[in-house]
Amino acid sequence: MDSIERRAHMLLRIGAAFAFLYPPLRALVDPITWLGYIPSFVRILPTQLGFPVDAPVLLHTFGAVEVVLALWLLFARNVRIPAALMSLILLAIVAFNPADIDILFRDISIAMMTLALAFWPTLKIPSPISAPISRRP
Repeated sequence: MDSIERRAHMLLRIGAAFAFLYPPLRALVDPITWLGYIPSFVRILPTQLGFPVDAPVLLHTFGAVEVVLALWLLFARNVRIPAALMSLILLAIVAFNPADIDILFRDISIAMMTLALAFWPTLKIPSPISAPISRRP
């Protein structure tokens, strides 16, 4: 893979990771705003299954998942799995919140970024954060 492709791959990874790091960090400061994006059926499902969970707990649990995916995307050599999971999450958010499309239309663009990463040809691409590994003779 040439230098331009590596840079493009790195920029996609950093951009997608940022999109998954910002919401959970912002939800720590202002959870009320972000609670509205949890579909009502998701809020009541744990109670129906016998595990009552408050909405803020759901929000921050989902936020932890987002942080894990973002870090996985940044530091993994093979990003297909985290990128595919990110795409599914973003498309589900849009599908379950159609009334908020004026805000969530950006999630479709980010989902396309993560899909591009998921379908990127399998090549040994170093993590954008890690230093290159030198080969010894």
